[in-house]
Amino acid sequence: MALVLGFDFQAMACACELRLAGADEPTLRAAAQQGMAEVRRIETKYSRYRPDSVVSRINAAAGFGVPTRVDGETAALIGLAAQLHALSGGRFDITSGVLRRAWNFRGPALPSSVAVDALLPLVGWPRLVWDGRDLLLPDAGMEIDLGGLGKEYAADRCAALLLQAGVRQGWVNLGGDIRVLGPRPDGSAWSFGIRHPRDAGRCIAQLELTHGALATSGDYERFIDDGGRRYSHLLDARTGWPAQGWQSVSVQAPACVAAGAVSSIAMLMGDQALAFLAEQGLPYLAVDAEGRVHRDHMPASKTSC
Repeated sequence: MALVLGFDFQAMACACELRLAGADEPTLRAAAQQGMAEVRRIETKYSRYRPDSVVSRINAAAGFGVPTRVDGETAALIGLAAQLHALSGGRFDITSGVLRRAWNFRGPALPSSVAVDALLPLVGWPRLVWDGRDLLLPDAGMEIDLGGLGKEYAADRCAALLLQAGVRQGWVNLGGDIRVLGPRPDGSAWSFGIRHPRDAGRCIAQLELTHGALATSGDYERFIDDGGRRYSHLLDARTGWPAQGWQSVSVQAPACVAAGAVSSIAMLMGDQALAFLAEQGLPYLAVDAEGRVHRDHMPASKTSC
């Protein structure tokens, strides 16, 4: 008889879960430990808050004229960031983390336009010198931040290790970024709720998945409310200001990193979001500024839950 075991842990500043099914409990527990260790490895390696991380090492070299050589894993992530910058028309940019010096989403006040504009000369992927192995930040004060890819990448890596360990049924959930290994033991789908962007106590849709990934980007976790207008933490790197128009975007894809990237870029696309999502050809559910739901090929067991 198949077991379903749950493992809850904290990583990447969020609540994380593994739900694994199989016939052998020791195998499931050992695999879970490997998966959780992989998530924490990635957090340690790429956290901007750790002075010994790869990201901190690159940022500390900004303005000194000496490139930093990176390993293959980091090179692949930076290469993906370059692709996403192009795909988003410059809206998604791993150099935009410096904008948090002006934006404080723990407080009630908006930054001044002067404060934001002063940081824009430090933002811009094309300013970096990158040859696939060595990365140079030419100006002092520039930074990269892989936080826009980190959780999704970790979910995929965790799932890969679980599959290598022989786990074929279950899922990984890192703060709402989900990667499904395979169906329930009886072959049926797992059910996942998408949070209502304006009511944390309920979800706006319930999806059934047997494989692939699901990621949601929204304006409801970190934001500033200024006179009834919401400014989310998702900043358009071209302007330094949050894009407007969408409460949340959820995307299903084969890999979590793809689902997360497309959902984040769509949030930044404003009135071009639906056209962008259609071009990607992935199932999505998007909630616009008025609360209207737009969806295309997104599997669902219920429209709300």
